[in-house]
Amino acid sequence: MLLLFLLQPRIGQVFHLQGKTQQNSNEIGPGDIGAVAKLTHTTTNDTLCGKGNPKKLDQIDFPVGFYTMAVSPKSKADVDKMSSSLARIIEEDPSLTLSREPSTNETLLSGMGDVHLEITTDKVRRKFGTELSLELPQVPYKETITTASKAEYKHKKQSGGHGQYGHVLLRLEPAERNSGFEFVQEVVGGAVPREYIPAVEKGVVKALGEGSLAGYPVVDVKVVLYHGSYHDVDSSGMAFEIAGSQAFKKGMTDGKPTLLEPIMRVYIRVPDDYTGEIIGDINGKRGRIIGMIPEEGLTTVEADMPQSEMLRYNGDLRSLTGGRASYKMDFSHYEPVPPLIGQKVIENIQNIKAAT
Repeated sequence: MLLLFLLQPRIGQVFHLQGKTQQNSNEIGPGDIGAVAKLTHTTTNDTLCGKGNPKKLDQIDFPVGFYTMAVSPKSKADVDKMSSSLARIIEEDPSLTLSREPSTNETLLSGMGDVHLEITTDKVRRKFGTELSLELPQVPYKETITTASKAEYKHKKQSGGHGQYGHVLLRLEPAERNSGFEFVQEVVGGAVPREYIPAVEKGVVKALGEGSLAGYPVVDVKVVLYHGSYHDVDSSGMAFEIAGSQAFKKGMTDGKPTLLEPIMRVYIRVPDDYTGEIIGDINGKRGRIIGMIPEEGLTTVEADMPQSEMLRYNGDLRSLTGGRASYKMDFSHYEPVPPLIGQKVIENIQNIKAAT
């Protein structure tokens, strides 16, 4: 029985697909897979039905894409077309997702594997004439402090007429992991007038965007404004904002900063014959086994693994198991980077900045 869409489009022909060929057909029967051309208002998960018997079927629950690559236009001509082209493709294939990583300024395309993403970019090229490049994404590291520190900064500038004056003393304290940022004021006696305290916080928040180690965002820190001074004429919100920002940067440097890396919770479904190889590979990638769930001939291995070790895992897993295993992963939390690896990350960022 041929089903018609609720918006009543005009259907010219229906086809059965065999590879790259299309075979004209008079009907698509129950259980058959077919194609209808030129439906301008339909998208994936829409229901086609008869005009006199409207029905809506349950939507397909598509898997969430876990394999992520950074996508970028190959030329300036493709910049404007990239977003619209990918949006059209994602309408067709809901297992694809497009996101933006603010800490690395990368556009990320996620799908079910490397072949899936390669086919997607090829489809974008053929259908919309947009040339896209896929690269391994940068790891969104963050920075924090490991010990408490104090910092003082006096912003004083005189250039004729009204000058600028803002003076703050901050105390930085490590906060619980994944707690974010907290600003507290403990000023007594009006050393910093109340109207300038929000400006100090604003300056600190701006400074959070770029840490002292490698320029990554700063998290998990408590900042306390406990003293300062002001000038009746020269003080202003801008002066205290600058003082707050600079004091925070000094406090970060003195607080023994460290890098934090994203940890992914990974679920690997593997034939029992390959379980030993998978566990050994997880240990070699700085992973931590959380649990193992046996099934009939299969085992699901649950582990926490650094995102930096998972960038090429699709190919690694295929090589280890002959393509007989599958995996999915979700973001779990942030943890400190081991010192030797952290030093390599910092040196790499410094080399990139020097080259640009």
